[in-house]
Amino acid sequence: MSILNVNEKLYIDNSIVSSELHTYQPYISSKFDYNDEIRIPIQELDAYTLPSESLLYIEGKLTNTEGNYTKRLRFTNNGIAFLFREIRYELNGITIDTLRNVGLASTLKSYLSSNTNESLKLQNAGWFPHRKEEDRILVDDNGKFSVSIPLKLLMGFFEDYRKIIINMKQELVLIRSNNDLDGVFFKDDVTTPSTTVETPKVTFDKIYWKVPHISVDIPQQLALTRILESNKDILIGFRSWELVEYSSLTETTRHTWPVKTTSKLEAPRHVIIAFQENRKGDVKKDMSQFDNVDLTNIRIFLNSERYPYHDLYLNFKENKYSSLYEMFANFRYSYYGTSNEPIFNPEKFKEISPIAYIDCSHQKETLQTGSVVMRIEFETNSAIKKDTSAYCLILHDKLFSYNPLTKIVKQL
Repeated sequence: MSILNVNEKLYIDNSIVSSELHTYQPYISSKFDYNDEIRIPIQELDAYTLPSESLLYIEGKLTNTEGNYTKRLRFTNNGIAFLFREIRYELNGITIDTLRNVGLASTLKSYLSSNTNESLKLQNAGWFPHRKEEDRILVDDNGKFSVSIPLKLLMGFFEDYRKIIINMKQELVLIRSNNDLDGVFFKDDVTTPSTTVETPKVTFDKIYWKVPHISVDIPQQLALTRILESNKDILIGFRSWELVEYSSLTETTRHTWPVKTTSKLEAPRHVIIAFQENRKGDVKKDMSQFDNVDLTNIRIFLNSERYPYHDLYLNFKENKYSSLYEMFANFRYSYYGTSNEPIFNPEKFKEISPIAYIDCSHQKETLQTGSVVMRIEFETNSAIKKDTSAYCLILHDKLFSYNPLTKIVKQL
């Protein structure tokens, strides 16, 4: 028994000598206006970088269009992410992972994947899922703010691929949204209501990509050099996130939504569905919250296979949504293999994020050949309201390879 082995040698891992954050700036460090493309390169090919632990550091200022800051303007939960419409990670000029509608997609994903303790740390990234609107203030008295956002909060590659990158040029690409209406909301004061609604204006002063550089001991250095010289491909596998939007649902109680057709490799493994009633582009509404459309049942089909197999029999007016909450609470175990620690209790789930999570990670062999056609069917107690949008966040597998000697990157 190990408790009796008093002469057992101690093992100390000295393979990693140091890990230091290096700061990278965009090509043009002063042009962060609406619709601008912001490219941040890593040109150092001899460095061992760890993108999974990298951060997006942003400094800026929140004002109205007249250049003044008032406390009636508040960032939404995860509001900084809503200020970008697209984010990409490129390896030697080839796009490895990309995410459009960054704010909505990352908010949906984080409502399921984060727990209460993790959310405390993520307040430094502008993540306040439990805070009341009155307390959700990220800025000082002059409207200035700074955040450090872990990139694993925004993209599947950074969350899943936890290896160093060897001898390759890397770029992080950000594209600004065309306005700030979804990242900020106007919270009027009940005691002294404003006669006008202020329009927000967010300006960025600094955007940095902070990436860990790993220094290794001599034996590990020799091993990595042999890998480089062997001219072999290195596999990159991860789960990518893709948000599909149905911008305006028909005003009926039964809906069929043909979402997309995919290859067998990129077949949906986890699907998150949510609804919003006329929130987009309205500064008086919080885009980080989702609406209860009085669902009675929801299911997805991958070809002819149905998930979940059983009907849900929901009725939000009578507080009959325990099956939907149970699915929500099981995400962490299904996706990460960790204990179920949902970020919301059932009451907050109904109030802030009444979303449907459907686990379709276990699939029959019939789905492993040919293309996969995905559609969603759902019913509601009453007709969907006008200008209601539906969002479907699909989490699916992606596989690439890169050769650190020839610099060739391929999608498999």
